[in-house]
Amino acid sequence: MIFESHAHYDDEQFNEDRDSLLKELLNGNICNIINIGASIESTKSSIALAEQYPQIYAAVGVHPSDAGELNEQSFAWLREQTTHPKVVSVGEIGLDYYWEKEPDVQKTQRYWFARQMELAKEARLPVVIHSREAAEDTVRVMKSVHAEEIPGVVHCYSYSPELAQEFLKMGYYIGVGGVVTFKNARKLKETVEQVPLEKILLETDAPYLAPEPYRGKRNCSRYLGYVAEEIARLKQVSAEEVEDVTRKNAQKLFQI
Repeated sequence: MIFESHAHYDDEQFNEDRDSLLKELLNGNICNIINIGASIESTKSSIALAEQYPQIYAAVGVHPSDAGELNEQSFAWLREQTTHPKVVSVGEIGLDYYWEKEPDVQKTQRYWFARQMELAKEARLPVVIHSREAAEDTVRVMKSVHAEEIPGVVHCYSYSPELAQEFLKMGYYIGVGGVVTFKNARKLKETVEQVPLEKILLETDAPYLAPEPYRGKRNCSRYLGYVAEEIARLKQVSAEEVEDVTRKNAQKLFQI
């Protein structure tokens, strides 16, 4: 059985077949799904999905690209959601400098990243961190809030094997999805080779980043087997072992 640690099944790309797809996945090889909030609205819909399906849990948080929608009122609402019985994480939060180049926007991202990290510590929940082209500032913010005291995962890992060691020192897991199957994903493949299997989580980021041979199509948890197979090849173990260990990793992190 596979634990899907990061998906967005509330996305409009699933509007036509969401229920049938989720029932197929959860009656098949997927034991649990963490549906990830990325805005106030998607946090609401993630909680609604988790309430509808026993095997789905929610992460609540605001993605860096939507950090501008946060204020003290919306942040207070977010704090209230951390007490919901199906909420198991704060995320996805972090920094994204790929889309945002303006210094003021990046400053806003850093401020709300730190605040949401502190919220997770207060709520005793793990975090799901998004970091794109912002490695140095991500580490700086994490150290400023003593991230070693806050469990979590660096989702959709895209940096060097060396930086992965920095995250491991803080106790973090590395989220690995469909990108690891791409031929040009050399850094990620090297990272997977070096990171202990006990510190890896399987994820899709569905509907995005489908693995080969479905690259460019809508992603879903059905394709996690391809991710497990590539990790197994890189680490010279069986795909079953990858599925088993990463499932236990996710259960430990999210306390499920």
